[in-house]
Amino acid sequence: MNPRIQAIMVANHGLITRSQALAAGLDLETIHRHVKRGTWIAVRRGVYAERTYVESITLPTEKRRLRDRAACAAITVPFVRSHETAALELEMGILLPRKAQTHVTRHPVIGTHNKWGVKHHLAPYLDTQVSQVNGFDVLGPARTAIDIAREHGRPYGVVAVDSARQMGVSVDDFWKVLEHMKHWPNRSLAREAIELSYPGAETVGESLTRDVLEEIGLTGIETQFEITDGVRTARFDLRVGRHLFEFDGRSKYVPASEGGLALRSIDAILADEKTRQDWAHGFHLGMSRVAWDDLFGRNRNYLKDRLNREYLATCRAFGTDISDLERFRVHRSKAA
Repeated sequence: MNPRIQAIMVANHGLITRSQALAAGLDLETIHRHVKRGTWIAVRRGVYAERTYVESITLPTEKRRLRDRAACAAITVPFVRSHETAALELEMGILLPRKAQTHVTRHPVIGTHNKWGVKHHLAPYLDTQVSQVNGFDVLGPARTAIDIAREHGRPYGVVAVDSARQMGVSVDDFWKVLEHMKHWPNRSLAREAIELSYPGAETVGESLTRDVLEEIGLTGIETQFEITDGVRTARFDLRVGRHLFEFDGRSKYVPASEGGLALRSIDAILADEKTRQDWAHGFHLGMSRVAWDDLFGRNRNYLKDRLNREYLATCRAFGTDISDLERFRVHRSKAA
């Protein structure tokens, strides 16, 4: 391939626009021939990437980020990336909405409009709220989480605020963002997201599981409950009374060679999980396990019934007081 074309793609995260290709010496016929032969894929009209690069991207968040980058490459007015488009560049853990849109924010004009799958938020922002990430101007984690909460409500906002807190954003930082949004739409949704957020939530799945526990009326939820007997130490996602709730993300069962986290066979992972659960049961702790598919649609109602049933069974068997476990507890600092 033309080295100038290759250099442009490298500098632009694998993408090249039609105007960039023409400026580098290609003509329209050559561009169309690349697409027709399948060596290039039109990620968006007028924005291309090599097929091998596109096919190497497998995670939904990475695919969404590629489409966002392609959409942003075609915008000719000044803007910053915002909402989930910013969150993906910041590598925040977020729940992607079903309706995929690229989000950008522009100022000083006010308003919002949609065009070709891009939502332009014509809204003011402070210079201090802008960060440089991957060569792009993006709104930072605090502003991004608040924008997602206002745009999508719960649970999207709670997940985003949890994620930002995990990155070091303090609760005060969120309130400072809201101070500049006194008459903005859906401000109350952002307040709710802050109030429902927790320190210590490490993944999207944990935040969504906690949201289910809130729905069934459980209180006194603790994140990252950790105990040790001096030989084994284990940390659990969520605890209410003497019952533990563990979210089982897909990635821990997917081999690292395929983009997951698993460094051992699935059989070995499952055997270790059973041993860990039996060990926790030895402390008179009950446990419920939650999978990604449990959290949505009709399955969510089944999940709520099951978790409530399992929690109550633990209460009947062991009560709710954990004062006897204090000598086994490991206390670590959590996100602000």
